[in-house]
Amino acid sequence: MAYQSTNPYDGKVVKIFEEISDKQLEDKLKSASNCFETVWRQKTFAERKAVLARAAAIMREQSQALAELITLEMGKLIQQSQGEVALSAAILDYYAEHAEVFLAPEKLKTAKGEAMVESSPIGVLFGVEPWNYPYYQIARFAAPNLMAGNVVMVKHASNVPQCALAFERVLKEAGAPEGAYTNLFISKDQISHVIDDPRIRAVALTGSEGAGAVVAARAGKNLKKATLELGGSDPFIVLEDADLEKAVKYAVRGRMGNAGQACTASKRIIVVEALADSFLKKFQAAMEGFKPGDPMDKQTTLAPLSSAEALKILLGQVDEAVSNGARVLIGGKRIEGQVGAFMQPTILTDIKAGNPAYKKEFFGPVALFFRVADENAAVALANDSPFGLGGSVFTQDIERGKKVAQKIETGMVFINSDLVSSPELPFGGVKNSGYGRELSGAGIQEFVNKKLIRVS
Repeated sequence: MAYQSTNPYDGKVVKIFEEISDKQLEDKLKSASNCFETVWRQKTFAERKAVLARAAAIMREQSQALAELITLEMGKLIQQSQGEVALSAAILDYYAEHAEVFLAPEKLKTAKGEAMVESSPIGVLFGVEPWNYPYYQIARFAAPNLMAGNVVMVKHASNVPQCALAFERVLKEAGAPEGAYTNLFISKDQISHVIDDPRIRAVALTGSEGAGAVVAARAGKNLKKATLELGGSDPFIVLEDADLEKAVKYAVRGRMGNAGQACTASKRIIVVEALADSFLKKFQAAMEGFKPGDPMDKQTTLAPLSSAEALKILLGQVDEAVSNGARVLIGGKRIEGQVGAFMQPTILTDIKAGNPAYKKEFFGPVALFFRVADENAAVALANDSPFGLGGSVFTQDIERGKKVAQKIETGMVFINSDLVSSPELPFGGVKNSGYGRELSGAGIQEFVNKKLIRVS
């Protein structure tokens, strides 16, 4: 696969990077394994903390340059890229500060003698990461595991190679020893080789269902643990007692953040009939107000999609939905007059259960709008999906919102908000959205050995 920076705004190729050779890959595997055994696992929490805290500081010092790389390579609005840099630095700081407490030995009550569970690192970990949040995705994988004493190797997405190199450079500048964090420009065949290698102890992937199935199967064949964060088609439920203005505001933000290219985007807008007309009128007006342009310009509010191929896929999904009975309320086409891969903000309605769009994930600025009779119908529709990542419920009755949230089959539910990510909140899903958790105390527990020590 080619590792290539192509500016989504103008389609120009910026830089190309060659895949490494098998010999170079072997050298990097040896370096990572040696670093784990002789250097990194031996360091104290305080020593690891110094490296991650310094890395967080460097990210903040270099925020503008790092943010511009995101926007250059995958097209994110520059202000959102700056937010991603800040969040990534916060994740590094969070685990630097809390890892020792999260992994503290746990004393167990036992009828006789003493017993405790200790947490120890398991070794070299391999991560396969996506392009849509180039720093955040690797920060939430690398930070907890480096603090746990593991070392990590990362195969980043092929269209954000400069971001991949920048994150590796930040950790090296912060004092991470050679082999503690390794970026890999490798082929698909080499990915399989890395997963098979006995020095790799576990695998993490954030990506598509297809990629998750392949990686999980390969890891399972080698009896290695894997965590998967896959796609989502998050329901955004608006009940009849919701604050209408607030619900519309967060529906727009939840659907249009990162040009709609987020697994946790609010993709299915489900509104109870009593509020549906009023909501849809305001939602449509807000969706029509986006301004396409250069994502480096802070006046731009609509960014391009990450690539021409991404736009082609999304347009095909819209056409398929319409041919199966859906109606385009607004949008549905490419924005003319723009060189880059710009999609009109789109609202699809009248989507029936037999329509392929009913079950699919739309990765871009396309909202699926559903009107339902009542709360029970909203929950039923929310759960009628192969995905189970996140969701939202809007109501002014918080206790009611909590009860509805309990019925939704997802890993995360937000009441009166779209889904947001924060270091202290566990992130992950169920069903075809994957398994395992990242962030919070849960994120650091995935790849450690919980060893029982019993004294009689």
